[in-house]
Amino acid sequence: MMKEKPEANHKHKLIEYANGPSLEEINSTVKVPKGKSFWRTLFAYSGPGALVAVGYMDPGNWSTSITGGQNFGYLLMSIILISSLIAMLLQNMAAKLGIVTQMDLAQAIRARTSRRLGIVLWIITELAIMATDIAEVIGAAIALYLLFRIPLVIAVFLTVLDVLVLLLLTKIGFRKIEAVVVCLILVILLVFVYQVALSNPDWGAVIKGLVPSATSVANHPTVNGMTPLSGALGIIGATVMPHNLYLHSAVSQTRKINHYDEEEVATAVRFTQWDSNIQLSFAFVVNALLLIMGVAVFKSGAVKDPSFFGLYEALSDPSTLSNSVLIAVAKSGILSVLFAIALLASGQNSTITGTLTGQVIMEGFVHMKMPLWARRLVTRLLSVIPVLICVALTSHLNTIDQHEALNNLMNNSQVFLAFALPFSMLPLLMLTNSQAEMGKRFKNRTWVEILGWVSVIGLTFLNLLNLPDAFVDFLGDNPSQASIQHAHWAAYLVIVIILLLLAWCVADLNQSNQRLQKRQALKNHQEEE
Repeated sequence: MMKEKPEANHKHKLIEYANGPSLEEINSTVKVPKGKSFWRTLFAYSGPGALVAVGYMDPGNWSTSITGGQNFGYLLMSIILISSLIAMLLQNMAAKLGIVTQMDLAQAIRARTSRRLGIVLWIITELAIMATDIAEVIGAAIALYLLFRIPLVIAVFLTVLDVLVLLLLTKIGFRKIEAVVVCLILVILLVFVYQVALSNPDWGAVIKGLVPSATSVANHPTVNGMTPLSGALGIIGATVMPHNLYLHSAVSQTRKINHYDEEEVATAVRFTQWDSNIQLSFAFVVNALLLIMGVAVFKSGAVKDPSFFGLYEALSDPSTLSNSVLIAVAKSGILSVLFAIALLASGQNSTITGTLTGQVIMEGFVHMKMPLWARRLVTRLLSVIPVLICVALTSHLNTIDQHEALNNLMNNSQVFLAFALPFSMLPLLMLTNSQAEMGKRFKNRTWVEILGWVSVIGLTFLNLLNLPDAFVDFLGDNPSQASIQHAHWAAYLVIVIILLLLAWCVADLNQSNQRLQKRQALKNHQEEE
């Protein structure tokens, strides 16, 4: 199924041929105990879920959740819950695919589709990773500016230096990388727990908000340009991200197991899914805390600027805060400083996972391999360019307008994730539904198949539904009617292209599955004879 890497000496080359195990340097490098207690075994398998959970609490999520809370109170809590449950479902499939087939999602798609489609999907996924990286560049640069008053242009360039952090981490071993990521997640979690605890929210209303209702996806009312539906779509788009599915299918293979022992494979699947669900529960808590911040930490409608700059200023402005305890703490500046520290931690976490994902899709789709530091440098430099252009073009504007432009760039870059998401979800579901691919024991159960199809079709529909409005957002304030119409036509053209590519993908995967079934039936028949 997968070829061995050629023996030729390519050590001196920057780009090498790669068609071996996923993330070969760390594949099967972490030993796991056998016959030990539940908790000790769970601890050994814990870690990959943390790398995945990072993507569900990256800087792109923050303003969406806080603004949703400011505008609609706890109404959108149920959307965060549903998004998190869908994420758990999809991530469990991705981890299982990696462990059972010993291929990551990119390798599996490439093995089961034509070369042309594989290249198209590679380009789409690369662009999605760059879109995610733009949010990380903006978040990290703003955090450096807020904490150390480093000018934005210099701060943007400094974000490139995180490649040195990655170089250091690659030398210390994968288990230690997982530990670093967990520590940074705890920093983010503790910051928001502290701020929400001071705000003393209405926990009854929080629990009530977790119950889904039709009003959470209604087209009215419109508050500060946002409806419950657009807020819900923003949360969904910022929560379920395509690159996480590729990453999880690769890092789930870091544990060393005997793949010829079905029971050992089943144990690995079980504990990897436990790890994933626990870590994604932490991500749900962080996103819920962000929405609660929007409701309880700030006075209703007090945050006029939802950008990171605006939130930082609001946390140090007593007039925007909801109670005397918060006001007293805010005067010391600790609330805004903690917010900036959490923002920096989030950006650094995403750096680690984004680079690993980039390597996974490059190796899987086009069989090319680069050193992680080089991969990071190329991706980050490409992502820095639009941010620098935005900073340069808005340098003559007042501070608030420049902040708003950066915030718009970050939000608009996330639109591409909506474009890319179906091309990872649909193949993942079809591959894990296949008995020929996964075997009878590990293929998705019927209820998982049903929930999977509902999730994939539902998320794809909602993302495509939002594309026309997302295209209009690129036009800025007060676009002409003609411009809006052109944006809508462009969006409809993109939707048609997406649907045609999805149909191509389904056709290729179906044909491949049928060939695999015939091959296995022939093999079984020969063995019986």
